[in-house]
Amino acid sequence: MKFIKIEDCYKVYKNGVTATAGLNLEIDKGEFVFIIGSTGCGKSTLIKMLYREEKPTKGKIIVGGVNVAKLRNSKVYKLRRKLGIVFQDFKLLPKLSVYENVAFPLTSMGLKKSQIRPRVIKALELVGLKNKIRSYPNELSAGMQQRVCIARAMVNEPKLLICDEPTGNLDPETSKEIMEVLDAINKDLGTTIVMVTHDKDIVNRMKKRVILLDNGVLVSDELKGKYKAHESI
Repeated sequence: MKFIKIEDCYKVYKNGVTATAGLNLEIDKGEFVFIIGSTGCGKSTLIKMLYREEKPTKGKIIVGGVNVAKLRNSKVYKLRRKLGIVFQDFKLLPKLSVYENVAFPLTSMGLKKSQIRPRVIKALELVGLKNKIRSYPNELSAGMQQRVCIARAMVNEPKLLICDEPTGNLDPETSKEIMEVLDAINKDLGTTIVMVTHDKDIVNRMKKRVILLDNGVLVSDELKGKYKAHESI
């Protein structure tokens, strides 16, 4: 069974906008996949459905053997504990230290301090920020803040990491460094990564699988793909 399997997926919002229209997509465990396309093409809706921020109007969305489209609202938290999510705008808690931000998901699960600390240290080592353990978000550069977000997303060792424009607020050099961290996570840990991006340079340089959406429909799916001229936004 595919790690992610989307079958005949439609998402129509109450205002009549169709975000996905009969979408079919399969992703293997351990793949690194870019989701690209113009604004409003359905990229964000697709990944929101993967972590059940949104529910499809029709169709199946299987993640790790679970049809998340049918998941009860009371069970969504269990799904999200198995996922890592990295956002464009960081979403760090400003009054918590780097350590506390990364530990937050584990603290929310009720783990003991003795269980939390080694996981937090491991996650911060993964992103090269072990020396910033006592710092606060406002003391860090944007790139460092995004590394903290990645550490927080990885602290529970998820099988799937969902990234929504993780380099959108970063300069090109810092973006490159963040992508190196994500690439290492994918290669060294075997973590499946699904990333929405508008950054052509990143897509062209990384040579990963590239899925192009247009008006909620999959129009291109290429291994070691690139941004093509007609895909400009």
